[in-house]
Amino acid sequence: MRVSTTCPYCGVGCGVIATHDGQMLTGVEGDRDHPANFGRLCVKGSALAETLGHHGRLTRPRVDGVEVDWDTALSTVAERLRATQAAHGRESVAGYLSGQLLTEDYYVANKLFKGFLGTPHLDTNSRLCMASAVASYKRAFGADAVPCNYEDLEEAELVVLVGSNLAWNHPVLYQRLRSAKQRNPLLRVVVIDPRVTDTCEIADLYLGIRPGSDARLFNGLLAFMAERGRLDRVYLERHTQGIDDALTAAREDDCSIEAIAADCDVAPERLETFFYWFASQLHVVTLYSQGINQSSSGTDKCNAITNCHLAGGKLGLPGAGPFSITGQPNAMGGREVGGLANQLAAHMDYHTPGAIDRVTRFWTTDTLTPSLPDGPGHKAVELFDAIGRGEIRALWIMATNPGVSLPDVNRVRRILAACPLVIVSECMANADILQYADIVLPASSWSEKDGTVTNSERRISRQRGLLAPPGEARHDWWIISQVANRLGFAEAFAYTHPGEIFDEHARLTGFENESGNRLFDISGLVGLDRAAYDALKSIQWPVNALAPKGTARLFTDGRFATPDGRARLIAVRPRGPQQSLSAARPLRLNTGRVRDQWHTMTRTARSPRLMNHRSEPFIEVHPQDADDLHLQDQQLARLEGAGGDYLGRVRVSNAMRRGEVFVPMHWNDSFSGRARMGGLLAAHVDPLSGQPESKHGAVSLAPLMPGWEATLVLADGADCEPDWRDESAYWAYIPLAHCQRWQLAGGDAHRDWLDWANANLPGEPALWAEDVASGRLRAAGFIKGRLSWWLMVGSPAELPALHWLDERFAEAAAGEALPSDLRRRLLAGCAAGEADSGPTVCSCHQVGQKAIIEAIRAGDSSVEALGARLACGTQCGSCIPELKSLIEEETARAVTGEALESEAV
Repeated sequence: MRVSTTCPYCGVGCGVIATHDGQMLTGVEGDRDHPANFGRLCVKGSALAETLGHHGRLTRPRVDGVEVDWDTALSTVAERLRATQAAHGRESVAGYLSGQLLTEDYYVANKLFKGFLGTPHLDTNSRLCMASAVASYKRAFGADAVPCNYEDLEEAELVVLVGSNLAWNHPVLYQRLRSAKQRNPLLRVVVIDPRVTDTCEIADLYLGIRPGSDARLFNGLLAFMAERGRLDRVYLERHTQGIDDALTAAREDDCSIEAIAADCDVAPERLETFFYWFASQLHVVTLYSQGINQSSSGTDKCNAITNCHLAGGKLGLPGAGPFSITGQPNAMGGREVGGLANQLAAHMDYHTPGAIDRVTRFWTTDTLTPSLPDGPGHKAVELFDAIGRGEIRALWIMATNPGVSLPDVNRVRRILAACPLVIVSECMANADILQYADIVLPASSWSEKDGTVTNSERRISRQRGLLAPPGEARHDWWIISQVANRLGFAEAFAYTHPGEIFDEHARLTGFENESGNRLFDISGLVGLDRAAYDALKSIQWPVNALAPKGTARLFTDGRFATPDGRARLIAVRPRGPQQSLSAARPLRLNTGRVRDQWHTMTRTARSPRLMNHRSEPFIEVHPQDADDLHLQDQQLARLEGAGGDYLGRVRVSNAMRRGEVFVPMHWNDSFSGRARMGGLLAAHVDPLSGQPESKHGAVSLAPLMPGWEATLVLADGADCEPDWRDESAYWAYIPLAHCQRWQLAGGDAHRDWLDWANANLPGEPALWAEDVASGRLRAAGFIKGRLSWWLMVGSPAELPALHWLDERFAEAAAGEALPSDLRRRLLAGCAAGEADSGPTVCSCHQVGQKAIIEAIRAGDSSVEALGARLACGTQCGSCIPELKSLIEEETARAVTGEALESEAV
């Protein structure tokens, strides 16, 4: 059966066609009819079927560590929440939600906490990624309303990417932009980012600015536009207010090109080129993401961008506008229903005139009168501070892992450990947060959940349930509703299908909204029956009587959602990062995603091929900094930051600016012992949005210098406890298709490895080769002739590609003894004559770096030629920027080599 649904990863919101047989997914492909992606999928989306399965899933509720039935679990949740509020007041209870929830789940949770439990303390992990964009849109436009759509990237004359590695974080949208540029050679792309990312592959201009200087840059642009007569005075007079104050603030600093360039640490000529391009074009889209938002001045940075668009009349048109691209699949949907602590519901805030009374009356039934809070609750970082102070004593966490993602995360973990009641709704059994849970509620996951999500262009799409949840896992909306029933709110939560929840949500958006003052309005979708809801096609809000087919872009008439209908330009005064550098912590820390992983890897790591591109936690550092710190590429090193340390493998890269390092956000305690990015960051937040400053940490870096390194490959389900995690200075777990890979490092240079293997691994060593002088060893163990483990002591650089070994473990799992001809190759770890293909570049077709370089040297000097020979770059396209970089590097190396040879002659 083929069913259309929506991808659960980034905010692009790609349509997916999933094929299933009623028991399992048998295939995944892009939906050619979905307007977000037109059939394209990135490598994560293409691997969705590989991440499913009942293994590693939570399947039964637990209370205080004991498995119980659902009635016991739900009754216990209700009893303990009721008891907590009775003893400590209604605000002693809080919830922490996630952009992984569907809109229907979000709506019911918000209604329960704010409407019926009466606590304002309900926030979401979207606070960590999009809150500054939300606050800035509200200041400028009067509503959290993204004015643009994806077609605008194709209609634009200039696209400016700021703080967005689109190629890795929103690959399908990047491919759309790349294709648009190929069709229209006049389309220019500017990339503004401290790092040279893969997104720069399509850049006509790159500005590698100093971290935190974005507001100075865009204030300078505003002043430049005024000086050169490029302000749209007619648009400003008719549709805005605040230009004079915004310009006054921008001009408080020296507005010369040279001064701005010095402050941003870019070449004046490049800066002036950008300013001229932006000022002289009308159809400009500025696409920005976490590099702007995740700052203690993120809201001001967003408004500095929006000021330039308003000043030039560059919005409300095809191919124009300030475009915030969301990180999660339903960050927008969560904002719509009130998932942020400063919201009520349906884009009504506590300070919205009449909102508290309006929402109260809408949620009131014949027998119940909910008592809404009279003001906003604690935002994410504040919320955990309040738990630490004992003000909040019960926390319900749904579909997120604050024990990894929040700043000062080691302190957050101590707070969670001391919290009297922690309830966790989760689908994966290896989520770190479960160790702090008093009550665990097994939830359904993608391919099982049924509801809607809203992507970055305000497009509501259906995410359809295809398979039954495993065991006793249940949908989040059902779990929340059942708890509400046991709290005495049955009449208000008598939902039997997510379509009923969606209808109520849609009715609330139109409730007393006849004048259209509230821009978020999907009242045109009220009254869908079960069949119509199931068949709902994607549509962009607003959807109402005036726009029954949805709305492609906003503010086309120049009227905004403010009381006087005018947009606001905001006076922005640039501020630097809150966390200062020092002699003890001299390096600026940047954090972010990698191409093939998602959040804390509990899903993507279930697909072995997604682990191949970046298989271990890493620290990216500039070559000169590496030399100064005596670091080699692929060496282990330690970062120390505000609240802890981070161990990872060094990646020396010219993509970094000097004095700066980058680490990924994904690794948690299931995959490495000390690689939690949040432990390096202090809990500084934007005073308006409450969004943490995750891009501007301060750290020190030093070599780890272990006495040994080892690679252990172990059969899945091996009967042994991984005690090596406790006895190793560093470890990383890397799932393979048919076995487990462990990278280990420690301080004891004189370990007897054969004795260690006998004591810790199942099956005795049957083959080994040892060089005592160098400390190197290769060994393998067997149980009844079947391969049980494989061990190499030595640098990981000596490893062969492990697919040959993986196949041997697959044979062992099938009960096959290792044939004698393969046994002879076992210590080598590869077939005779087989070349190591190197680190994986193309995850879709598992093509390694060494194979690509050999093909380039053989004459394949284009992406197309490499695709024809190796198939790399021919499926999702995510690896194309890296392929182009390798071609450029090898071409430059060849030219240098020829020049040296000529000089020698």
